Amino acid sequence: MSTPPLSVTPQPSDVQSLKSVNFISGSDSTIRRRLFLSRVFAWCCRIATYSALAALVALLASIIVNCLGRLNLSFITSVNSVDPAEAGILAGLWGSFWLISLTTLMSVPLGIGSAVYLEEYAKDTWLTRVIKVNLSNLAGVPSIVYGMLGLTVFVRMFDLFGSSAAKSKAINLLGIVKIPLPLGDIILAGALTMTLVILPIIIIASQEALRAVPSSIRTASLALGATRWQTIRHQVLPAAMPGISTGVILAVSRAIGDTAPLIMIGALTVARFCPAGIDSPVKLLTEPQRILQAPMDQFTAMPIEIFHWAKQPGDDFSPVAASGIVVLLLVLSVFNGFAVWIRYRTSRGLKW
Repeated sequence: MSTPPLSVTPQPSDVQSLKSVNFISGSDSTIRRRLFLSRVFAWCCRIATYSALAALVALLASIIVNCLGRLNLSFITSVNSVDPAEAGILAGLWGSFWLISLTTLMSVPLGIGSAVYLEEYAKDTWLTRVIKVNLSNLAGVPSIVYGMLGLTVFVRMFDLFGSSAAKSKAINLLGIVKIPLPLGDIILAGALTMTLVILPIIIIASQEALRAVPSSIRTASLALGATRWQTIRHQVLPAAMPGISTGVILAVSRAIGDTAPLIMIGALTVARFCPAGIDSPVKLLTEPQRILQAPMDQFTAMPIEIFHWAKQPGDDFSPVAASGIVVLLLVLSVFNGFAVWIRYRTSRGLKW
């Protein structure tokens, strides 16, 4: 009875020793050249990584140094002003809060729902393939194009109500809030425009997360008698939630820092008021009737105010712009940290 050949696993020390041995025949120079190119490529990757980190550290250090004498509590609790010593970011902070809140409420359910339909329900037809290809193309469209689209569709509404009839007509919603027609340069128009910007990103990221779920999970759930919706709700979506959360984080982070679409739709560059007069979290609780009025008010956002301060002549507003950048980075860090925590909690429940 023949003995099967033994398989020997090479040890790391054996692999390292290959670099010093003389290879047989003419393959010696070829292998040495491949090893040399491999080391060169690894060093190029290291240089690219560390160069990017060095540039990032230099930019952050410059911004922090410029804002040291200006960033304080009064900067966060004050609105914009022509005097750099009194200028604050409160109006932009609340404008971004309402803008991102509405954008998230509209884009996340719509994006995830579209991804679920395309991956779990839609058949592989030519129409489905065309939609998927166009979604990939839309994710790479510059945001300024969406700004022009939002200006035409949401702000002016194709001039269906007349160019001189802006805000002359309105829909009374439940007798509480009036929606102007056309919308004009209000928060709702900005949120709809930003929804168009980030919706393809959320759909594509959600599709990739759903594809990553093993098909055996779906098969086992259906074999045990669950319906397709029960399988998606209780098995597929929880398993894909970490990947979906990552896509949502990237998309909403882009919306927070994007400026071009908001400038195109006519958001205010200098605002000395907060939407609906809500300038503190206390008013959200004590005066809840203003919450429905905020989406119908004019607004500004943190990126727009930072852009306005940065383009001012001279160096008087440089510390103000640097302080606004730090506040924007802190808001992004808090939001991303919360989203990462949600992703971590959802990934802990995975059993595969």
